[in-house]
Amino acid sequence: MRISVDVGGTFTDVVTLDPASGDLRLEKVETVPHNPASGVLEGFRKAEVSFEEIDYFVHGTTLGLNALLTRTGAQVAIVTTKGFRDVYELGRTDRDSMYDFKYRKPESLVPRHRRLEVSERLDYQGNVLTPFDREEAVKLAQQLREEGVPSVVVCFLHSYINPNHELEMEKVLLEEYPDVSVTLSHRLTREYREYERTSTAVIDAYIKPIMRTYLDRLDSELQEEGYQGQFLLTRSGGGAMTAKAAKEEPVHSVMSGPAGGAIGAAYLSELTGYPNLITLDMGGTSLDTTMVVDGQIAIENEALVESLPISTPMIDIRTIGSGGGSISWIDDGGALQVGPKSAGADPGPACYGKGGVNATFTDAALTLGYLDDQNFLGGAMTIDPNLSRNAIKKLSDRLNLSIEQAAAGIVRISEAKITGAIREISVERGYHPKDFALLGFGGGGGLVSCNVAREIGIPTVIIPPGAGNFSAWGMMMVDVVYDFAQTFVTGLVNADVNEITMLYGNLEDNGRESLGRDGFTSKDCKFIRWAEMRYAGQEHTVKIEIPGDDITPAHISEIAANFGDAHETQYGHQTTDPVEIVTLRVRAIGVLAKPRIAKLEAGKGDGLAARKVSRSVYQSPLNGNIEYEVYDRFKLLAGDEIAGPAIIEEPSHTTILHEGDVLTVGEYGELTIAIYNDRGGIA
Repeated sequence: MRISVDVGGTFTDVVTLDPASGDLRLEKVETVPHNPASGVLEGFRKAEVSFEEIDYFVHGTTLGLNALLTRTGAQVAIVTTKGFRDVYELGRTDRDSMYDFKYRKPESLVPRHRRLEVSERLDYQGNVLTPFDREEAVKLAQQLREEGVPSVVVCFLHSYINPNHELEMEKVLLEEYPDVSVTLSHRLTREYREYERTSTAVIDAYIKPIMRTYLDRLDSELQEEGYQGQFLLTRSGGGAMTAKAAKEEPVHSVMSGPAGGAIGAAYLSELTGYPNLITLDMGGTSLDTTMVVDGQIAIENEALVESLPISTPMIDIRTIGSGGGSISWIDDGGALQVGPKSAGADPGPACYGKGGVNATFTDAALTLGYLDDQNFLGGAMTIDPNLSRNAIKKLSDRLNLSIEQAAAGIVRISEAKITGAIREISVERGYHPKDFALLGFGGGGGLVSCNVAREIGIPTVIIPPGAGNFSAWGMMMVDVVYDFAQTFVTGLVNADVNEITMLYGNLEDNGRESLGRDGFTSKDCKFIRWAEMRYAGQEHTVKIEIPGDDITPAHISEIAANFGDAHETQYGHQTTDPVEIVTLRVRAIGVLAKPRIAKLEAGKGDGLAARKVSRSVYQSPLNGNIEYEVYDRFKLLAGDEIAGPAIIEEPSHTTILHEGDVLTVGEYGELTIAIYNDRGGIA
């Protein structure tokens, strides 16, 4: 058996799968913010699986991300090269909001009195200019021990080329202060840019004590229950890592939760024959969107989290505060707004009856008729439409609207915000939405996907099986992954191909060693090579895949052409300027056996056996209600076709089809919806 658990801000999603039969079981339990481990174990129990029978447990968590967002991580000290203690605070001297005169730079995670210096210096080629001063280092380590700083970052100038001084500093720290947690920058990233490398190491050190405590506790409790299988955590850059690796380098888990949905999207892309997907993951607290292009997840090698750069591979995910629990409010100009604040799991939307008084997206969807108050979470949770109407009335009275008009406004504003996020990740990257299908999932994805697709010009919406638990479903499809990189700036035309081949070989050896520690043999390992390249004089780079064989001079023209095509896609043009290689990258993959997904029985094509009742749904353009046919998704069969307006219900998810939309059930249970566009029929 396999089990995956995704801890969200409102609900914890659980999926169990029997690889022999392909049967899935989906469950949801409420997240316990003060003790997320207890919510995970409750999910195990609700799924009614025997701990001894489980071979793989894959976990996604936002614990590290939440520590960053709430600034509740550990005290951190930085040890750096003499004269460079302020690199971390100076950063790039830019500002996020150029014209906001009220702007204040976020407070540094490491105050200046905990940024310390040691005499040592390397040049850009890694040659020693100033030897490492061990005596200074010993005094510094003793000072940190006396102050009781629990987590220390070591980031020396140019250590990405030559890490010897960082290793010597680590040795001193552990000799003088054995209880300290040490993060060395070169172990996380072997790339230039001192500020970004320092920031990455600081974030790792900041969340490491919290993640270690959580994972140790969860691991211990699982073993007490008899669990002896593999414990994996999803990585921000896709794939998974062992719990042991996550304790050592937790910075790779910052976007662990949303990564599951992207991994599942890539797997579903191959399964259903849709190579290009845009995901719409609408949870209780936030909305995440990313892209699958030609079957591959879009991965960036640098990201910003709360204005702090992280130089490790991360799935290119845009997150906005537009979830089911997003709170509606009226701004100073008298306009209706939705989010980014969320009612979360406690008290939750007003309809939950747990003390929430603010109208949320969920309250609006219930008021419009999208949701069935008698069948929320399959009847496991009671929601009260009167509480929703009372909360929305506080807004509608101020707006001089009816309750239904205000509810429709809440949903429409949410759809507009989601459309903007999708434009940012697609159109602004040089991709046209018409070339993609929209994959809608999460608790609220099916409520908005058809209208969002219609607005942005996407012709097809896909609602996957287990849509309400899809991020946890995607975690079932992971491989174990490690990423390695080496800065190597050289002109492409005259590049030393033998040196490039050697460097790639070294990076692959590192990957082979890491995967070997996790129990993978050579036959279960594969490697993907990338290079970050740019035109001479540029600052930013474009990443392209490199042939896996030894690089020869014959490959150079092919690499140059691939770079030019990628540059044109991303920036809209090519030039004849010389091309430079900047960074070499390798992704080492330990391939895990993929579970078999059961196929649906073929139906008669009409879906009549799944029809339940009809429900009255408010339509804003008509300022009135029309009837939507309601269907039970679990009774739909492969090949069934349904025309909108219709509602497809399952215990943890609801899909809304509007007038003109046409749904077809796929062989794996996916719902493929052709979107009607009144500017020209089916989009």
